[in-house]
Amino acid sequence: MKNKEIKNILLASCGIFMMTACTDLINNEKDTIVAVSDGDGFAAGDPTELLISAYKDLGAYTDQGNIYALGQHPTAEMIPPTRGVDWGDNGVWRTLDQHTWDATHSAVLGAWNQLNERAYKCNEIIASNPSPAQKAEAQFLRALNMFHVMDYWGKVPFREVTEGVDVDPRVLTRTEAFDFIVSDLEAAVSGLDAMGPQPLQAKANKAAANFLLAKLYLNKAVYTAASPAGPYSFDNGDMAKVIGYVDAIIADGYAINDDFFSNFTEDEGNTETILNSAEGTPQNRWMMTLHYDQNPSGWNGFTTLADFYDTFEDGDIRKGLPAEADGTDMSGIGFGFLIGQQYDDNGDPITDSRSKNLLKFTRDVTLAGTPTDKGIRAIKYHPARAGKYILMRFAEAYLMKAEAMMRSGDTSGALAMINDLRAKRDAQSLSSLDENSMFEEIGRELYWEGGKRTTEVRFGKYTTGTGTLIQDDYTILYPIPSSAIVSNPNLEQNEGY
Repeated sequence: MKNKEIKNILLASCGIFMMTACTDLINNEKDTIVAVSDGDGFAAGDPTELLISAYKDLGAYTDQGNIYALGQHPTAEMIPPTRGVDWGDNGVWRTLDQHTWDATHSAVLGAWNQLNERAYKCNEIIASNPSPAQKAEAQFLRALNMFHVMDYWGKVPFREVTEGVDVDPRVLTRTEAFDFIVSDLEAAVSGLDAMGPQPLQAKANKAAANFLLAKLYLNKAVYTAASPAGPYSFDNGDMAKVIGYVDAIIADGYAINDDFFSNFTEDEGNTETILNSAEGTPQNRWMMTLHYDQNPSGWNGFTTLADFYDTFEDGDIRKGLPAEADGTDMSGIGFGFLIGQQYDDNGDPITDSRSKNLLKFTRDVTLAGTPTDKGIRAIKYHPARAGKYILMRFAEAYLMKAEAMMRSGDTSGALAMINDLRAKRDAQSLSSLDENSMFEEIGRELYWEGGKRTTEVRFGKYTTGTGTLIQDDYTILYPIPSSAIVSNPNLEQNEGY
């Protein structure tokens, strides 16, 4: 067991070198649980305690780095400008934006370690004589973590708990990983509870399993293509499965919420939350973008780009709501995109304490040497009203169904769904629907929620975004971290790195 404990400690220590800026508010784990062995092999742990720990692990998804950074920063939806010495961090953010990362990048290493460590913990739960319900929950959580490994890197290492530390984990190909994850979810769904929509939904449930199955089949053309860059062939049978899984979610009572921003609060009328993180809060989402002189005082980091902002029409509620600025704490912050003059909680104009000019967020923004007022900020989780961080939201499932309908030939049905959604968002109806307008609608609904990279890849837009310096297809997959290649000879580096 000592060798196993040492290996776990070394794995965890690799994550120390993750990206941080100013202050990282994510809660650090302090309750890592490992099974106790007499040295002759795996010994079962307490499945209840292991499962509690596995749910706490979902807090990693709330961070602004690692898992979130890999899913969001390389896209044309977000830019991480360096302002003086702020957000420099040895270029780790700029390389994500420009697609110039390599196998030593701290986010690549941090996300790889987090996801694979969490998947292995689920193996321990499944091998620790859990109840049928506990096993189903562990299978779902394993599938969720393995999904991201498959999505980001293509290859997925897998170690059985009965294998000693001298056994190199086998490596699943992308197709093998896809089949394994689908099998896990299909086995799990019957053992999971049908919860129905709730503001706090921090437990694996049928709708969450169906959501992930729908996402898998929507992207199956990507995951099973001969080349990561395609061409992708979307099979009508796969699209039918997407539609069926989403219909099962609808049957559990989920529906589009008429009040868009209340999805991200603790509003009891929320009909969209399928899965929250059990640990951690959404605070990194507002801290990473708000200016130092706003309340709360943020890190003045990430912004969106004017090209993306311009895909929203005036009147679309998703574009934003003005700050109430009624004298209450944090009421100077609006919802959605923050642009132009910013105000304090009393409605008075804010002055930038560094430039001494009025704080007016501008459309223009550059990646380096950026003044503190540049860039349009985005607020979905309002600091005064935010609920738990959402990992799965019904609107994404709804859009997956609409896209599957469009890809399988039912464009009129898909258009009707999109216009129903747009009506709830106070946006004008579309007269027609094609891949580009579908892509843009997904962006308008799901911006900054962490999954834009996967969408861009599926629509063939990932290597052509604003600011992308390396537009080669190999960047569709991230490099396997150098340290992982050294430690496991079964791993082969992805092409191009």
